[in-house]
Amino acid sequence: MPKPLLIKDMAEQERPRERMLRLGPQALSNAELLAIILATGVRGESALHLADRLLTRFGDVRGLLELSTDELQMEPGIGVAKACQLAAISEFAVRIAESRMYDATIRQPEDLAAVLMPYFQQLAHEEFVVVLLDTKNKIVSRRTIFRGSLNASIVHPREVFKYAIRHSAAALLAAHNHPSGDPTPSREDIEVTRRLVEAGKIIGIEVLDHVVFGDGKTISMKEKGLV
Repeated sequence: MPKPLLIKDMAEQERPRERMLRLGPQALSNAELLAIILATGVRGESALHLADRLLTRFGDVRGLLELSTDELQMEPGIGVAKACQLAAISEFAVRIAESRMYDATIRQPEDLAAVLMPYFQQLAHEEFVVVLLDTKNKIVSRRTIFRGSLNASIVHPREVFKYAIRHSAAALLAAHNHPSGDPTPSREDIEVTRRLVEAGKIIGIEVLDHVVFGDGKTISMKEKGLV
């Protein structure tokens, strides 16, 4: 079996870094971008081959970046330094998405999906998130209220509305993810939503929607007639 071609043996104009400088990062494949992040390969394996192997092993970029530093270090060619580099990139992606959140105005489920999808896509577990809005439907704040499978006895309206009142929210949106990838609401999802809507009517803070996130897909409970 022939040895993988090392980057130093590639034509200079075809090397990932040189291609980025010439064509811009958008022209590079995921493997090429990852190779630049990794910077070096291991004995007998270039950074580009290592990147391609990792992406193939875990399915895509998201699958790779969901791994903890300990899990990453179990992969051949990934030591402490490379594991920390990948974890840092993953966290940066989340923080960039969050920094853009507060410029957003939410008028339909697609607006919320655009804001939260990058966050939910990097999670391997379920989270219940509340997004607070002002009178112009601009985002005021966002918080994870609960981690784990949704349960009406655990996701209590008291915690949700204590947070909303503290931030003087005019309205709120609920969102959570299904790590299975299927956003179809469960019986518990519907029960939690109805309890929050009823509590909001009493308190005077409207629950505008509860959006369930799957693998690149969402389902709005309002559009389904459940809010």
